[in-house]
Amino acid sequence: MSVTFWLTMFAMGLVTYATRLSLIVLLERVTIPEVVQKALRFVPLTVLSAIIFPEILRPGGQLLVSVGNPRLLAGLVAALVAWRSKSVLLTIGLGMGALWGLQAIGLS
Repeated sequence: MSVTFWLTMFAMGLVTYATRLSLIVLLERVTIPEVVQKALRFVPLTVLSAIIFPEILRPGGQLLVSVGNPRLLAGLVAALVAWRSKSVLLTIGLGMGALWGLQAIGLS
């Protein structure tokens, strides 16, 4: 690997570290209002939804909301497992298992 590659990797690591450190130092001195703290709790759910829902509802770029969409059916299985078990690993495992099973039987 070239020296340029390693210098780039090191520089990007420093930029990432500086960005995170600056927020930690800044937030240490600032009091965040309660309403903002409550709103920030929804950020992970919102980001995850923005990543997952287009993949579930638009496989191949086409809107497909039917029982012929294995991603939608597997997503429903995963949602049910998440709701009942509250286990992330179980949700991922059973959701992926459902998707692979549906694809194996030719539903795609």
